[in-house]
Amino acid sequence: MNEAENKLDNSSLVKRKISAFKKNKRAYVSLFLFLVLFFLSLFSELIANDKPYFLKYDGNLYFPVFKTYNETVFGGDFPTPTNYKDPYILKNIQEKGWMIMPPIPFSFNTVDYEIGRPTPSAPDAKHLLGTDMEGRDILARILYGIRISIFFAFVLTLVSSVIGIFIGAIQGYFGGKIDILLQRFLEIWDSLPQLFILIIISSIFLPTFWSLLFILLLFSWSSLTGMVRAEFLRARNLEFVRAAQALGVSDMRIIYRHILPNAVVTTITFVPFIMSEAIVALTALDFLGLGLSHEYPSLGDLVREGKDNLQSPWIGLSIFIVLSTLLTVLIFIGEGVRDVFDTRKNK
Repeated sequence: MNEAENKLDNSSLVKRKISAFKKNKRAYVSLFLFLVLFFLSLFSELIANDKPYFLKYDGNLYFPVFKTYNETVFGGDFPTPTNYKDPYILKNIQEKGWMIMPPIPFSFNTVDYEIGRPTPSAPDAKHLLGTDMEGRDILARILYGIRISIFFAFVLTLVSSVIGIFIGAIQGYFGGKIDILLQRFLEIWDSLPQLFILIIISSIFLPTFWSLLFILLLFSWSSLTGMVRAEFLRARNLEFVRAAQALGVSDMRIIYRHILPNAVVTTITFVPFIMSEAIVALTALDFLGLGLSHEYPSLGDLVREGKDNLQSPWIGLSIFIVLSTLLTVLIFIGEGVRDVFDTRKNK
């Protein structure tokens, strides 16, 4: 009966928290906008791609967006992946069938050789946000760039939070020499010139998604440690913790079952802010040329393109609006979550 009552109380508490978050219109709208952007970016290949959804040729049905076909299948001469914008291949398909292209018929790395004017080209009906210096569609690059930025920020936030919470919990619960040694280490580690170290490491190793994630993880994990440490220092002297220790409950069980849930609630409010910092860090490294390689769609690469092409303001304006919107909604979501868990505002 007590277990059922506890579940009912927890369910009621969650509903109250959700209701309180919805009352914050700015945070609620920001969450909706963020989810829309993330949802659209998840299906980037179905929105922006140089391969058709469906293709019927010579009585057979093909799905190029999901499978790669050689151009010999469509009357080409070479056993290489089909370029569906090749005039010869396109003519063969139109004569013997049909195809349905995505709304944006360009992927993030597709170079449009039929622009007919110098690049970067201004926005038009074909390229809604124009093209970059290489003739690639900016809207397609932004769509793919948002996805990789959000995934990168999410993974970095998740892993760094786990490490930071674990270190902070060990510090705060055990205290004494363990706390002093770890605290001195954190002070030294946080005082290191992070930017220069990131530049040196990035210049040595080949920048990939996972190598950059590891490099940024070296310094991002400490962001939550101090807060979790303070929560454990406060909670370890509470009566229920003392009672559990007197009953012989193991330290790890007390940390995991009794103190950690309270500490995690506090740290949740900082997750959107950490995600925004991760997006800024990735964008900055890409802007400096020390981030993801050219084969990745990158928001930082578009920022650099905007700086190098001030005579083409559509590049800079597009990426500025996207980045400012993405970071702003994350900040508003974080403020909304923080207000929900602020007991002074929910009495």
